[in-house]
Amino acid sequence: MKYYDKSLEANPNDNITLNNIGANLMQQGRIKEAKKYFWDAVKIDPNYPNTHYALALIAKMEGDLHSALYSVIEAIKKNPNKNTLYTNSVKDALAISLKLMDTVDGKAILKGYADKLEEESGKKIVFVAEPSIPTAAKLEIAENYDRDEHIVRYKPSYPAVEHLQMHELVHLDFVVQARKANLNKLFTSTQQDKQRFIRTLEPTIKRLNKMGISDEALANYCSSLFDGLNRQIFNAPIDLFIEDLLYQEFPDLRAYQFQSYYGLVKEGLQAVTDKKIVDLSPKDVLSKSKIYNLITAMHFKDLFGIDLVNDFKATAIELNQAKELYEEFLEYREDREPGEEYELVQHWAEDLHVDSYFELVDEQEYRNKRTNLDNILESIEKDPYGVEEQDPYKDKQMETFQKSQAEIGTNMAVVMFMVDAMQYFEGMPKQKVREVAFEIATLGTQGIKPDGKYVLRTVPKKDFSGYHLLAYYYVSWAIAVPEMLKELHLPYDDEYAMAKTMYKLKR
Repeated sequence: MKYYDKSLEANPNDNITLNNIGANLMQQGRIKEAKKYFWDAVKIDPNYPNTHYALALIAKMEGDLHSALYSVIEAIKKNPNKNTLYTNSVKDALAISLKLMDTVDGKAILKGYADKLEEESGKKIVFVAEPSIPTAAKLEIAENYDRDEHIVRYKPSYPAVEHLQMHELVHLDFVVQARKANLNKLFTSTQQDKQRFIRTLEPTIKRLNKMGISDEALANYCSSLFDGLNRQIFNAPIDLFIEDLLYQEFPDLRAYQFQSYYGLVKEGLQAVTDKKIVDLSPKDVLSKSKIYNLITAMHFKDLFGIDLVNDFKATAIELNQAKELYEEFLEYREDREPGEEYELVQHWAEDLHVDSYFELVDEQEYRNKRTNLDNILESIEKDPYGVEEQDPYKDKQMETFQKSQAEIGTNMAVVMFMVDAMQYFEGMPKQKVREVAFEIATLGTQGIKPDGKYVLRTVPKKDFSGYHLLAYYYVSWAIAVPEMLKELHLPYDDEYAMAKTMYKLKR
């Protein structure tokens, strides 16, 4: 102590000396004195991991497991090197959180939150243990299933299952908030979306077929991939906001969250790095899934310090894209407004080029359309292809599309595709052209994305990009249903005029 005192006289802001004094006192069992030195050391340098780890050990000795978990997580966060201290800190965090779970009534926290949401949503919430569900837990919102209660299904075998149940309740909480602001969205996908996705899997399907996989097994495999990717597309961005809320507003649940979230990140890691899975999976789908899982790992590191990012063995492109998307989340993080999480779902999907597999639709408009059956039947009889249908969501999309086209000016790609359409339709009976026009119109009711991929029954052996299909859309209606052409609101009058001129020159 004399030597340490002399050292502190020479440099009173030497946190390592203070830390070493605390360590010696702790070894002698003088816990209260040691604790004082450690806290003095933390005040001087809050980024020295050894001191946080020592405080965790002292809190554990004192039976203060909440403080022990907090300090050991700080030790992990402050340690950029995966050294012995880091490894010991992770082991202790897992052990302390398990002990802490025995002292915290997770079910009581869950019940309190559920009671609050039952009152706000006006519906009862039922929890159902179901080992067969494809995810750790899932929320079934009452209105989506024509039920009188919301159901939270969960796998009872998962560790810290109360965290999974709370996670789904926050999903419901976000829906309730968005509904109050009339901003709630529904994530929808059609058979056309699924077929569009499956067409991207053709090389993998052929390869698996050669391996002797049955058609039925392949169909189930493709469906599972489609459903799994769509679950990630929708849930991955929203889950970050959910875990943030749980971390900030339910500190007593932190041990459950740590155990459960850690398990989920490791599960995601295995799903995109396991050799058997990697060998059998389509590379593009695997890459998208890896990016979504990387973002989750980045968030887990942000909350709890444990860094699993390098374990994903991502390419530089995948890692950079994950970082960019996570940065976008951080911009929303501090002041998220109700419904803004859906913006992130859409933005990320567009950046990863998976936005053609689903559509986010306004819940109120969707439900009004479904419930007003008489009007629907009447509108189908009057306007079977939805040309005259008023849809605020699609109107907004069209407005954005038209604005972007105006900025582009004359779209020469569309001009050339229109020339191709004129050549294809040359000499074709008008009734046949009308069939093509109406099939494209049917696709148009789901929205045609310029960067999408499409096929038509009426135009066999031809693959269409979005712009190619839009060109055929315009030309087929100009030929077969010219009186309704303006109702399409396609901004291609100039392109059509130029295409007609070029077509005449080619003849």
